[in-house]
Amino acid sequence: MSIAGIAAGELLSRLQAGEVTSVEATTELLSTIERDEAAIGAFLLVDKQRALEQAETVDRKRSEGRKRGELAGLPVAVKAVLCTQGVATTCASRMLQSFVPPYDAHVIEQLKAADAVLIGKTNMDEFAMGSSTENSAVRPTRNPWDNQRTPGGSSGGSAAAVAAGMVPLAVGTDTGGSIRQPAAFCGVVGLKPTYGRVSRYGLVAFASSLDQVGPMAGDVHGAAVLLQAIAGYDSRDSTSVISPVPFYSQRVDQPLVGLRVGIVPEHFAEGLDPEI
Repeated sequence: MSIAGIAAGELLSRLQAGEVTSVEATTELLSTIERDEAAIGAFLLVDKQRALEQAETVDRKRSEGRKRGELAGLPVAVKAVLCTQGVATTCASRMLQSFVPPYDAHVIEQLKAADAVLIGKTNMDEFAMGSSTENSAVRPTRNPWDNQRTPGGSSGGSAAAVAAGMVPLAVGTDTGGSIRQPAAFCGVVGLKPTYGRVSRYGLVAFASSLDQVGPMAGDVHGAAVLLQAIAGYDSRDSTSVISPVPFYSQRVDQPLVGLRVGIVPEHFAEGLDPEI
């Protein structure tokens, strides 16, 4: 069975069951990226060597029965606006083409602690200022469903990478729709977390009072698993919330009986029945 395009939860189950190794999964996804990247332009950097080294480490832990993180062996792509120690973080700008951060963003620390395989940095509108990923200073990203259309932005590279089956999970950032809009355009799941739920430490800021880091995935369960891994208090972010991280992935199948949804009629066209 091909790895490319399968949901994060299913791939994680296969990894845990020993049906596939992280090296095998990572290698297949790297091949998918190599095959399709020229047409889509989802990545600014593919960190092949580091990714395979991380995958080998996870496989070794698994074979030796050692404790592993909750994303153990899952490849994850990261928007190029989050600092990663020793890895170019350009924000899709030529001004930062030589910038190699000396430290990890909190989200990167969390991903490493969760034993994720960091496969590369995704394309974006330069400094996250745009809504189509056509404003990247490097190249535009195309929608995998139709290469003549935009994937949305500014997290268009992350959305396109998930939609194209290049990775099961990706990290984006959202100020005014930069996760939610490309997720909608590419047919994937994207979530802007509640402000303070995910630390902004190491995020190259656009608007600090609005910026949030969030998950992108092929399904709701995958998004929940990723949010669970990256959320949590961080003293280096003054707006970080001191609150335990719920087991989001265990709530995906929670019954909706009794759930109430509020609708603000003023946000919709005239004539909307307020009783709907």
